[in-house]
Amino acid sequence: MKSLQDAATLHNGVRMPWLGLGVYKVEEGDEVKRAVRTALEVGYRHVDTAAFYQNEEGVGQAIRESGIPRDQIFVTTKVWNSDQGYESTLKAFHTSLKKLGFDYIDLYLVHWPVKGKYKETYKALEKLYKDGFVRAIGVSNFQIHHLEDILADCEIKPMVNQVEFHPRLTQKPLLAFCKQHHIQLEAWSPLMRGGELLNEPTLINIAQKYEKTPAQVILRWDLQHEVVTIPKSVTPERIAQNANIFDFTLTKEEMDAIDALNENRRIGPDPDNFDF
Repeated sequence: MKSLQDAATLHNGVRMPWLGLGVYKVEEGDEVKRAVRTALEVGYRHVDTAAFYQNEEGVGQAIRESGIPRDQIFVTTKVWNSDQGYESTLKAFHTSLKKLGFDYIDLYLVHWPVKGKYKETYKALEKLYKDGFVRAIGVSNFQIHHLEDILADCEIKPMVNQVEFHPRLTQKPLLAFCKQHHIQLEAWSPLMRGGELLNEPTLINIAQKYEKTPAQVILRWDLQHEVVTIPKSVTPERIAQNANIFDFTLTKEEMDAIDALNENRRIGPDPDNFDF
């Protein structure tokens, strides 16, 4: 992982850049367009949105206006919980595709494992994949037992599982399970919210050694665990800073020290217990 263009290879051969821009809670319109434009100028080639974020149009517009060929940018979106189910997922996908203004999407994910629905939702993703509308399919916020449930009778194995992952929630068993099954783990909210981690002495010490920020250390830690990561920011300086993580390597001792910050603590909802 030597540059921003470096990519993980998914089990179907599709390349997914290790670092991307997340746009959760980024406002539709100028704000999201500015963030995406900045990221592309810095060299990002991976943008992660979702129907639920209500900013797909701005994301698509910024990508089209960038002048960068569409096939050089990896775009993810997701089907929201209220649209889950076979037919409704197909419909929701085409709505997202239209909003983005594309012919295809690189990665389409089931946003949450909605009980009694996520399996038929995933079947719709398999159809979209077979029909050539998406280059890769996967899930988000799935625990091991949800993945086992999908793997039991799916035709096409999920390529990605995007979950909450950061030094307070290292999800070691889930990471190991995904590696074993060639499912690429991806981290949302890699820096946690509210900046608590950025004041963690362990991270501050490591950051000082490399003349980096604690945030850069965390993102580097993700990459060295072979986890794709999509930090969200709307600040041009921060977007650039988050990408400046390819010129140093953490030692095994430093990786272990960061792993040791784990408290199995979520800031987001529990995938086994949510009601939205």
